[in-house]
Amino acid sequence: MVDTQAALVHAGIHLRAASAGNQKLICPRCSAGRKPQHRKDPCLSVTIAADGPTWHCHNCDWSQPTAEEDPEYYRVLHGRDGERPQAQRSPPRQSTRPKAAPVKPDFKPGAMTETGYLWFERRGISRVTVDRNGIGVATVWMPGADKEVQAISFPYFRDGQVVNVKYRDNEKNFRQEKGAEKVFYGLDTVGEHATIVITEGEPDALALQEAGLLDSMGIISVPDGAPAVLKAEAVDPENDAKFAYVWNCREVIDRAKKVILAVDNDGPGLVLAEELSRRIGRAKCWRVAWPNINDTQRKDANEVLIEDGAQVLRECIENAQPYPIRSLHQVRDFRDRVIGVYEQGRSRGLSTGWLNLDKFMTIVPGQFSVITGTPGSGKSEFVDALAMNLAAANDWKFAMCSFENEPAEDHLPKLAEKFLSMPFWDGPSPRMGAHDLNEALDWLEDHFTFIVADDESPTIDWILEKAADAVVRHGIRGLVIDPYSELEHTRPRNQTETEYVGQLIGKCKRFARVNGVHVWFVAHPAKMQRDGGGKIPIPSLYDISGSAHWTNKADLGVVVHRDTLASGERSRETEIHVRKVRFKWMGRPGIATLTYDPKTGTYSG
Repeated sequence: MVDTQAALVHAGIHLRAASAGNQKLICPRCSAGRKPQHRKDPCLSVTIAADGPTWHCHNCDWSQPTAEEDPEYYRVLHGRDGERPQAQRSPPRQSTRPKAAPVKPDFKPGAMTETGYLWFERRGISRVTVDRNGIGVATVWMPGADKEVQAISFPYFRDGQVVNVKYRDNEKNFRQEKGAEKVFYGLDTVGEHATIVITEGEPDALALQEAGLLDSMGIISVPDGAPAVLKAEAVDPENDAKFAYVWNCREVIDRAKKVILAVDNDGPGLVLAEELSRRIGRAKCWRVAWPNINDTQRKDANEVLIEDGAQVLRECIENAQPYPIRSLHQVRDFRDRVIGVYEQGRSRGLSTGWLNLDKFMTIVPGQFSVITGTPGSGKSEFVDALAMNLAAANDWKFAMCSFENEPAEDHLPKLAEKFLSMPFWDGPSPRMGAHDLNEALDWLEDHFTFIVADDESPTIDWILEKAADAVVRHGIRGLVIDPYSELEHTRPRNQTETEYVGQLIGKCKRFARVNGVHVWFVAHPAKMQRDGGGKIPIPSLYDISGSAHWTNKADLGVVVHRDTLASGERSRETEIHVRKVRFKWMGRPGIATLTYDPKTGTYSG
């Protein structure tokens, strides 16, 4: 029996009516993060049919999951595995803290069948290798098949104990043990090896074992394959959970001297290699190039074993090249990208969330921005709003080191106001409800981390060290430091302020490039003199206190300005002066006007 209502509640969708047909609704994934004028738009189309619902959001492209992406949805849809949610229940929150301890699977593999051995044999993998890895068969419920099937079972071991199991049937449907720990497949092969090879799937890891590499290196595989795209393009609150296994196995990765990335030669494989190298550290990563033989490009380790043999596969691993590190490149590291730029041109960076500002600036990972403006102009509010836009539209994660907004219990209400477009405090407009606040805090929990100097000196080195930890643990893409004047500065006596600021900015830019993180630095201008009319002029980047390096070294330089009205109040019209754009494909200098809403701290334009 299909339980459409319960399945949609599980997905966070609440129908206006339970009848069959089409309905237009507000999207629970993206509507809260859209511009205020669009948040009530019914952008989600839901179709109710006898065999279950389908949906598609015309704003964020969200649609019903596949069985591999969300097996629990299909269990609820068909009324299996325990209590089903009632139609009137609130949708589950994106995250619940603290997380439950991983489930230990009660796993007893069935003996491998002749059909199973034949399946591996066609992939060049022997019975000895299959048996050595404890691979068997099991009869399990497979969500993608919507029935019980006989599937190959790949046990995941940690210290000799099975901590997870992955099942695969003949139709390439997959599932893992619900609630089990996410770790690399083949973790126990690492031992004391100084070299580790990471593949994209279990058959690829087994192929490397078959090629005789097990004695010289650890051979492991990611548990979930590769994402098609990463955070910069995907709206997926669970995207970061795909890389939990990196943190769970961090001690093994840290011990390794060399990590060889032997992932698939396709778009998702390249995305996976980039994210793994970013989290593991590019300095210890090497990458494999699969051969092109007779104009046929090999895709992965298992295909090389089948088509070209164990010797060629060993040579591929032995000939792995160091993963590119900023400032340590050879021409071959740039060749494909240069040809790609020649053929396709440069694409612009990510949208700021305001179309009229996008004409002048876009956001690119790995770059450094400086934001300035006179006191009260809204520098911090603007950076917060920009971060919220990037988090909502692109699932970016941020580390916020904001001395202007400490303590965090004062900063979080401001972010919650921007998320909900509702005031936190009582006033002329209705304040957010407790349920609204909890929804906002759950979303913020998944997207923001706070660097707070509880009892430590907030030097730039300390901030960047904490931000590097946030890259590994949370996968941050943005770092906000606000403002420069609140840092603990340790300038040597024989160093000028200009030299010191140049060195500080250099550290930030190196962190940004190496980690693929965009860094925003808020810096106040020096005290400005009023003009003949008594007004304080709009500052330039050269007016920032400390050094002209703020202008010279920034990739983006922005001045936030709001005029003071005759009444003494600040105008709501906020001018965003884009004064410095290093690369013309990112934007160009110019001025965009945004309207500031003081009740919610949001901007429109």
